[in-house]
Amino acid sequence: MRLKDKVAIVTGGARGLGRAYCEALAKEGAAVVAADLRDCAETVAAVKAAGGKAIAAELDVANAESCAAVVAKAVQAFGTVDILINNAARYGDLKGGKFDQIPEADWDSTMAVNVKGIWNCCKAAVPEMKKRGQGSIVNISSLAAVFGLPFALHYTTSKGAVIGLTRGLARELGRDWIRVNAIAPSAVLTEGTTEFMGDKLERAKQVIASGQTLQRNLETGDLVGTVIWLASEESRFVTGQTIMVDGGTVYL
Repeated sequence: MRLKDKVAIVTGGARGLGRAYCEALAKEGAAVVAADLRDCAETVAAVKAAGGKAIAAELDVANAESCAAVVAKAVQAFGTVDILINNAARYGDLKGGKFDQIPEADWDSTMAVNVKGIWNCCKAAVPEMKKRGQGSIVNISSLAAVFGLPFALHYTTSKGAVIGLTRGLARELGRDWIRVNAIAPSAVLTEGTTEFMGDKLERAKQVIASGQTLQRNLETGDLVGTVIWLASEESRFVTGQTIMVDGGTVYL
């Protein structure tokens, strides 16, 4: 097992990609903290049913005290924090539209969760990683940031900021042997994507797939391998990178 005796926190762990990451990390031997505003009981049950170790934690990533409490819970349960998967984001509940018609409250809350939330979680988890002189942080960005997704400027901008945050933080933390990388997926077939696309889902799926070199829509299983690799020692000399998992839509 590639992550034996490691401890991982996954934000947004209640469903979709977050749940898939939790299950995959546990399968590779990590003890997992599934953290979310939503109830993570089903995620924890799935991990335990497969023979893994997991606990649930309530988390509001936009609140620094909540982030600190989750890290404290992880340390109390498992002794440390080795891996942080910053997956929580506003997405499914967002409404698209022209840039000048986006409600200011939606813009502010998207930045608070998608950008400040990562900053808060890193501030909470990094001190534990520094104690061990190692760690891996994986931030979930999006193809939207690199492609330039229109009519969802709040989401697109927030995910662009995730890439900048990843690069700057990687340079800051390199001397502590804490690696920071990002993954930028295309639209993945999750509950969030279904909610975000609404009645345009089927047409959007066709358009997205047709623009890819590998012409099918992404599923949660298409991302877990990249997450595991970045979390493991196999990528021990990789930091500051954004890996596109988009079926060959954008080439960097």
